[in-house]
Amino acid sequence: MKNLWPIFLALSCVPTLARAAVDPKCEGLEKPVDYNEQVQQDFLQNYFALATSYSAVHGPLPHKAGRGAVLLGLSVLPPLGCGKRFVLGWTKTEETNKMPVMPRPVLSFALPVQGPVVPYGSFSYLPPVTVGGTRNVFFGVEVGVGWALHEHFELGLRGHATSLRTIADVATAFDETDPVVLDFYNATTFGADLLVGLRFGDVAPYASLGLMDVSSFFLVGDDNVVVDNRHPYAGLTWASGVDALVGERLRVGVELFGAPGGVHQVDPAGITLSPSHRYGNLITGRLRLGVEFGSEEKQPPPI
Repeated sequence: MKNLWPIFLALSCVPTLARAAVDPKCEGLEKPVDYNEQVQQDFLQNYFALATSYSAVHGPLPHKAGRGAVLLGLSVLPPLGCGKRFVLGWTKTEETNKMPVMPRPVLSFALPVQGPVVPYGSFSYLPPVTVGGTRNVFFGVEVGVGWALHEHFELGLRGHATSLRTIADVATAFDETDPVVLDFYNATTFGADLLVGLRFGDVAPYASLGLMDVSSFFLVGDDNVVVDNRHPYAGLTWASGVDALVGERLRVGVELFGAPGGVHQVDPAGITLSPSHRYGNLITGRLRLGVEFGSEEKQPPPI
């Protein structure tokens, strides 16, 4: 899990290019005429926040009223190509692809209420377990309501938030003889989604459209320099998937999640980011698998 997050951020503060290295797979790739170091930094800070955000991975009604589930969620972190790995004026590449999947436990529940509207919520927490010299802590929460508008049609609204913290030597030194110094990376996301879904018994295909805001913070431990994210992602998100109850207790959700780009911005230095996806663009897959719990109570009728 070494170098999981935006390693290059701290390196941009180093005044020398000594021992800068390029991945052999990326050698010979020409520097784009519109390459900008700040844009590259902002993209990676936003990218890993979006990749670990807290999308639904369920339909408008995740459970019948009074039921819930204990789940394991898996979020795919798509590998970045060479064009997004170059830093320091296109003189060095970073290894951003060492962690293909991020796991996170999830507790999900729907309140035992009577009526056409079912409130629900979920929590996710990954404790600070150190693996490969990197300690990651993740917390996610969602609250929402779902309506059964028809026997086969559902509608829902949800809000969600996450916090991801990484403590590790992510700003690696140029010289392998230098001491290991820990750095700190924090990313938070906030968002809201509108969900629509169909229901065929215990199988519920769904789609969602939402808005998400990203904030990030990176502290270089060697010199206590804070690297700015001048263009935090603020824009649309979408998702499409299938949520199903297999048998009586096995809950399965599969989802394709995307963030196409945020609002058009101009940074304080006058750098115009056009198109806007230069600082935030992602398509990834997510999976949840777990055990359903709760009694088979009488469910509210559709509206």
